Amino acid sequence: MPYIPCKNVEIYYERMGSGRPIIFLHSGFSRGILAFASQILDFQARYNCYFPDFRGHGRTKSDSLEWSTPQHADDIIDFMDQLQIPKAHLIGYGMGGGVALYCALNQPHRVATLTSIGQSGFVAAMGSEAFEPEWLIQHGKDDFIRSMEERHQDAHMGNWQQFLRQKIKDWRTYPQLTDDQLSGMECPALFIAGEYDEYAPEDELKRVTKLIPHSRYVIVPGCSHRPHMSRENPVFVNDTILKFLDNSC
Repeated sequence: MPYIPCKNVEIYYERMGSGRPIIFLHSGFSRGILAFASQILDFQARYNCYFPDFRGHGRTKSDSLEWSTPQHADDIIDFMDQLQIPKAHLIGYGMGGGVALYCALNQPHRVATLTSIGQSGFVAAMGSEAFEPEWLIQHGKDDFIRSMEERHQDAHMGNWQQFLRQKIKDWRTYPQLTDDQLSGMECPALFIAGEYDEYAPEDELKRVTKLIPHSRYVIVPGCSHRPHMSRENPVFVNDTILKFLDNSC
């Protein structure tokens, strides 16, 4: 299995395809290949696709169980350095969209385009209390607990409660960006959200795309927070992103 050492973390990743590089940045409860399973075939036919697991997630290994969205962004730039990727398209889902924003703002010369799915660029912490370990135990959410244990076993060494506390802390804090920061973003940006996505409502997408030059948003009819996944509308989302990438190159 491919691992890349980056400072104090060993990042697990999967790669497939050829062409210009795209780095897919997963959401807070997921890992690389799971979050973008419905994108693999369409994108690897035209792009060199990388699916890393963030620090604290999936198979990535670190002695520390602490992490944050800005730290993930630093790790992704290190990841690019180690793999000698000078510049890449970034596609982020949920928390991954926030990571992409921090990469684009902190290292603008490294980001060709940014696509954010289900992430408006602003904190949206509603519902986070239902993922606190005590709440999950009290309400008998054993299936979800087991999925967190299994999905992130290598990263958090079975300490699913610490993982969720770290996730909720990050969820309630980031992205923490000013209007001036967003207005200074240089790369073309596309924001995508499902019609019924409460975490990335259309009014916030309007706000962020008014701030960011060369940006626009697309609402996917009839979809939820995960419009790019199976059982929602991955074909529409994939075609929309591929057209955006073609027009941006």
